[in-house]
Order: sequence, then structure tokens, then C-alpha cells
Amino acid sequence: MKLLMLGGTEFVGRAITEDALDRGWEVTVFHRGHHAPPPGTSAVHGDRTAPGGLDALAEGEWDLVVDTWSAAPTAVRDSARLLSGRAGAYAYISSRSVYAYPAPAGMDEGGPLVEGSPDADSTAYAEDKRGGELAALDAFGDRALLVRAGLVLGPYENVGRLPWWLNRAARGGPMLAPGPRDLPLQYIDVRDLARWTLDAAAAGRGGPYNLVSPVGHATMGSFLEACVAATGGTAELRWTDPAVITAAGIEPWIELPVWLPEGESYTYMFGGDVSKALAAGLTCRPMEETVADTWAWLRSLGGVAPQRPDRPRKGITAEQEAALLGL
Repeated sequence: MKLLMLGGTEFVGRAITEDALDRGWEVTVFHRGHHAPPPGTSAVHGDRTAPGGLDALAEGEWDLVVDTWSAAPTAVRDSARLLSGRAGAYAYISSRSVYAYPAPAGMDEGGPLVEGSPDADSTAYAEDKRGGELAALDAFGDRALLVRAGLVLGPYENVGRLPWWLNRAARGGPMLAPGPRDLPLQYIDVRDLARWTLDAAAAGRGGPYNLVSPVGHATMGSFLEACVAATGGTAELRWTDPAVITAAGIEPWIELPVWLPEGESYTYMFGGDVSKALAAGLTCRPMEETVADTWAWLRSLGGVAPQRPDRPRKGITAEQEAALLGL
């Protein structure tokens, strides 16, 4: 198989690139040159937002294109149109954020969607991803695979969620644990996302798929306990009522990454139906493996994870935590 990876140097793109290389595929990585792609790839450079930015892709044929773009849908539109006659399929890494808010628990891929346009400039994350989906569909039709990922965790994370919790657990001592302990989570290990995407594309699958773990695959308890265990077990989890946290003005998801109190936002993020992806071969590794492998990667970087400049930094301060715990 010949893969053209649009991106491929960070987080999701890198995991997909590495998975393809492990399969023995021939991989071309198209990127701006800011980060080195994995060894074994062929690299071509261009900026999708600049005039002539796709010139390096004017020639060539591939079995599959994978695109992780999350800004202006016009970039997906232009890439997909350029490649539609020279690529067998187009896998667009989208998001469950394309569903209209709020969404009922158990909603599948047929739920209502936000508005989007393939011809739009960047507006907001959900609308941009929906516009990207439409751009892929316009150019590739049923050869377009729409991977609607939810919360993505694992090595190479450059958003700051799991790395923040790991570094906090590594500091030890009393540690705020937002409850309840048995709160179910849905997420996808970036390597499971990569494997499923390439398997599905190779099998000729198209259309939308929700791609996160089944409800109950992990809980807030198993997540934080895995963080404590992976980092040496010196942190003491102090489970705290959600009402206490929200009353203190702490922002869920941003100041306490991954966590959302029960309600509409929680159901929207952690209540999706993934039966279609499971039937198409999705398997999810244990939370403990995701956490341990991410800690090993983070330690290899000296504990400092890369951070996307277009995403807000995560986590509460030590002073905020101490005040909540009454220390």
C-alpha cells in the first residue's frame, strides 16, 4: 500500500504514519517542515494555507490519503480535489464534535450535525471539522472514510491532557481527584485509532464512524489510579464532589483535563454509540497500557510534552488544588 499522510509528524498523524511503516507500507509525508517525520518515510514540503502550497503534490499516485486537518475546510477541499483522481481513498480524521449540541446518550452516526461548508475559512473547531468532512465527501464520495474520534490519549500527545495528569501524579502528595470515582469515560488510544483507520481504509470502508472506546471501558477512577501507579505511586488521590469543584470556579476539561461533571456536556462527550466501529473491528487496549506508555514517552522528553500553540494549556495551579483540598 502507498500512503500519503497529510501531516504525520505529531500526535495522531505520527501514530498513523508509524503504524503504516510497521505494516511495510510505502509512506509519503506532506508537511511544512517544522518537525521531522518518522524515519523510513519520504517527505515533501508545503503549506496548505499558502498560495501554491500544494505544488509538491502535483504528481504522484497513492492507494490512500489520510488527513488530520482541523482548521479552514478549504485546505481539505483543495487537497481532496487535487488528489481525487490519483488516490484510491481519503480518510479524514474528524471529530465527534461535528454532532449538534446537546446530544442524547447512545447517539450513533445518524445524529444531527453542526453546519459546515467545504468552502469556509476557519470559524470554530466543530464547524471546521464538519466542513472538512463535506470536502472529503465532495471529492471522494463513498471512498471517503470519516473517522469521528472522541477524546484521544496516548504517546505524542500535544494537547496537554494526559501529560498534565501524569506530571501531577509524579509530584506525589495529596492529589485532587474529581469525582465520582466510577464516572465512565470514553476515549481512544492514538495507536488504536491509527490501527483501526488503516485497517478500515484498506478494507474499503467509507462514511462516518464514531471512534472511541465503549462506554465503561474506563472510569475516572481507573484513569487516575493508572496515572498514580505509572508514576511511582506516591500521590494520594483525594476524591472530591463535583459540586465542590464547580463552586470553586474550576473549569472542567481545561483546568481539570479529561473530567466533566455529569450533565449535558458529559453526555455529549462520553455517551456515544460505537457499535458500528466495534463491528468494523475496533479494539481498545487497557487504560493502564495507554497511561504507562505515555509516561514512558514523557520521561524520554524530560517530562515536558510538546504543546500545540492553538490549544489552551491545561491544569490547575498548586495553589488552586491546595485550596480545594483544604491544605
